[in-house]
Amino acid sequence: MLNVVWLGDLVKILWASEDGIWLLAKRLERGRFIWPKADGGKVHLSSAQLSMLLEGIDWRQPRRTAALSML
Repeated sequence: MLNVVWLGDLVKILWASEDGIWLLAKRLERGRFIWPKADGGKVHLSSAQLSMLLEGIDWRQPRRTAALSML
C-alpha cells in the first residue's frame, strides 16, 4: 500500500509492507512537484512517472538531455 502527501515542493510517501511502515520524504531545492489531476481523489502513476516526479522532472513533457546515437 502506498499513500502520498504533497505540498508544492515537499512530498511524503507512506509505504506499508509486511515489515512495517516506511516514511519517505523529499523536498525540491528549486521548483515544485508536477502532479497529474486526481480522479475521484486518487492519482494513478506508473513507476516511470513516480521516478520522474521525485527527481523534479515534468513527466508530462520529458526531454532527453542528449541525442541518441545509432550503433
